[in-house]
Amino acid sequence: MIHKLGKLAVRHDPRTLRLAKYLPDVLPAFPPTCDWSSKVPAWNMLANDSVGDCTCASAGHMLMAWTANDSTEFVPTDSQIISAYSDITGYDPKTGTNDNGAVELDVLNYWRKKGIAGKKIQAYVKLEPGPDHLKAACWLFGGVYIGVSLPVEAQNQTVWDVTPGEKPGSWGGHAVPVVDYNSTGPVVITWGEKKQMTWPAYNSWCDEAYAVLSLDWTGPDNLTPNGFDLVQLISDLREFDDNVSVESPSLWSRFKAWWSKLFD
Repeated sequence: MIHKLGKLAVRHDPRTLRLAKYLPDVLPAFPPTCDWSSKVPAWNMLANDSVGDCTCASAGHMLMAWTANDSTEFVPTDSQIISAYSDITGYDPKTGTNDNGAVELDVLNYWRKKGIAGKKIQAYVKLEPGPDHLKAACWLFGGVYIGVSLPVEAQNQTVWDVTPGEKPGSWGGHAVPVVDYNSTGPVVITWGEKKQMTWPAYNSWCDEAYAVLSLDWTGPDNLTPNGFDLVQLISDLREFDDNVSVESPSLWSRFKAWWSKLFD
């Protein structure tokens, strides 16, 4: 199997909302395991075998997991994913030029403003390092959009795990969605298949992670599969855009009140 990467170096933006601002100091006990992948019968490659579009393919895989768990599964086409990748990066699918990968923040902003495969997200929130926030975001929001700096040792591993002397990033940067987690670590979708990671590998290789808020994660009752009222949070977020400081006291008070109700 051909393995194409395509995640460029992390870009930091001080305006990016951070999940830590909204969570209590002591997190509630989230389930020890989370499985949002089992309802997806097959994971498409979404052209990541021939194009370095992993940043956009990951978005497509998240759409598949969200819709499969809440309604009828939506499966984006390779051409839809490549179209988004081309718009973001300037990649030319006819000549193959400019296939240089993408920055995850660029993809998230494009996904929110213009949509990927005809579907927009409502917001995204940056996670802190470590498994606690990953578990919270995966369970609440139906997955996590992450970037990993893979060592060359990961190329032939059945389970991605750290090895002595490895150098994260020596293979390259890769974007993958976390769709499940268990006692071993996160489960991601990469190159059309599920891949188990260990928690040490996640802690060592992950250099960016985002919770993504999407109405595709809600059903006809406006609730997520775990009964989470995502619609109310999105309604509050709609009053804020890129021109509003994320340090707004009004924004923080709304989120803190919203989270306190969830965790009571």
